[in-house]
Amino acid sequence: MPKARKKKVPVTATSTASGNASSSKPQASRTVIRQFHVLLKQQTQLKDDAQKLAEIQRQIDELGGIECYQSMSAIGQGKDRGGGSEKVLIGWLKELGREEKKLKLLEVGALLPDNYKSCSSWIDATPMDLHSRHPSIIEQDFLLMDEEENREKWDVISLSLVLNFVPRPEDRGRMLRLAHSMLPYGGKLFLALPLPCVTNSRYLDFDRLRDIMQAVGFVEVKQRWKETGKMAYWLYTKEHLVPATQATQDAFTKKSVLRQGNRNNFCVLL
Repeated sequence: MPKARKKKVPVTATSTASGNASSSKPQASRTVIRQFHVLLKQQTQLKDDAQKLAEIQRQIDELGGIECYQSMSAIGQGKDRGGGSEKVLIGWLKELGREEKKLKLLEVGALLPDNYKSCSSWIDATPMDLHSRHPSIIEQDFLLMDEEENREKWDVISLSLVLNFVPRPEDRGRMLRLAHSMLPYGGKLFLALPLPCVTNSRYLDFDRLRDIMQAVGFVEVKQRWKETGKMAYWLYTKEHLVPATQATQDAFTKKSVLRQGNRNNFCVLL
């Protein structure tokens, strides 16, 4: 009698229910996360097509919904995967020297509520995400925050794996400008992106990103990445915004091809 075949488990089926979420394989998690990114981008672009939107929502639901996406992203921040990017930011802030007062840190895109718990004596962290997974994480769209209420309110803003999740290049630029207004002079912006966003983009490289950040009013303080890695990290200080010239407008409001060939389309427009 032939041996019964095991039923295949969908790639989206994680073991979070059993409390062993970190057993999810990295490659499977990354594949599903990429699928989510594509579908959510299409969802943003097709605001007026009800039939196509319904189909995209069906595919998102089949993948497990937004909760599945966030669970897999949180798994990627586990200690068995190298930990979250907050370790990089904490290390850099320590290198720069602690201030007498507590630093008010806004953590945008927080998947866990206690990333900065070990530094609570000198960092007052406020975690925030578009879809909160915990009562201690504020559910808020960063782009919809009141600019006047938050003007120069924060000492540090963390945009870790956030900018690449914003569908429109113009909104990425708007996010950077909003972060600039929320920081005081000398405030710090932490930025973390998948390395291919700058090493394999048709429209963005390290030099162009530096120029864009300078145009917004940020000066690079720290940078970390390696060719064999998957992530790139930057720390910026807020400087006074220099009024845009016509040349600046022309350079950063339109896409400019920097690399040919099989590339991704990630870019930031002001």
